[in-house]
Amino acid sequence: MSNIKKAFENKKAFIAFLTAGDPTPECTVRYVLKMAEAGADLIEIGIPFSDPTAEGVVIQEASLRALKGGMTTDKAFEIVRKVRESSDVPLVFMTYINPVFHYGYDRFFQKCQELDVSGIILPDLPFEEKEEVEPIAEKYGVSVISMISPTSDERIQKIASGAKGFLYVVSSMGVTGMRSQISTNLKPMIDKIREVTEIPCAIGFGITTPEQAHKMAELSDGAIVGSAIVKLIEQYGEKADQAVYDYVKEMKEALS
Repeated sequence: MSNIKKAFENKKAFIAFLTAGDPTPECTVRYVLKMAEAGADLIEIGIPFSDPTAEGVVIQEASLRALKGGMTTDKAFEIVRKVRESSDVPLVFMTYINPVFHYGYDRFFQKCQELDVSGIILPDLPFEEKEEVEPIAEKYGVSVISMISPTSDERIQKIASGAKGFLYVVSSMGVTGMRSQISTNLKPMIDKIREVTEIPCAIGFGITTPEQAHKMAELSDGAIVGSAIVKLIEQYGEKADQAVYDYVKEMKEALS
């Protein structure tokens, strides 16, 4: 069974995101382990990119801080290597096509396989162009995770039927970031997905509170939280261990 499948097995999955190298690579290792300890079922590690078009200001600023601190794709892999010394928590990368292309597709996904990174999310890779990446990723056992947004409409079932790993359902229009409420009616979208695939789907973008996480997990197979965690790391810097642990624990409990 793949690590991604394990994350969703017999439970609602809480998926946590943080940016590699913010504030330091050593902190990222500690915070990933803290989130796993607190109950995160799957963790997305963001490889920072200078033009993160899908991200709101919180994650954009984290990416810039990490890049200024010298974060690179190789250093992101080194973070995973250190995490793997202590934990087998399911991991996926979230980044943009440019860093993967420049690293070299084969080299990148071979490294993912070596370090047990189960998937990759590439927000700027159009569904129609994923054939450029997917066959190489699959060769190394890495799932290219598709995103479905409220604007996907008639493409929802087309995207869902070819999905691998899990489906990332975007809760609302715009970029990532904390929202006081999520007003999109997501049920029709989830119903369409369910008609064509048994692949798990998790909802992300804007989830901040335990109440929102609970509501999204009732609709789907899990909830994805990024900006709220990155904001805590921004606030506490190199001493965010307890704050990150407490927040993830509370969010995971809200899904149960």
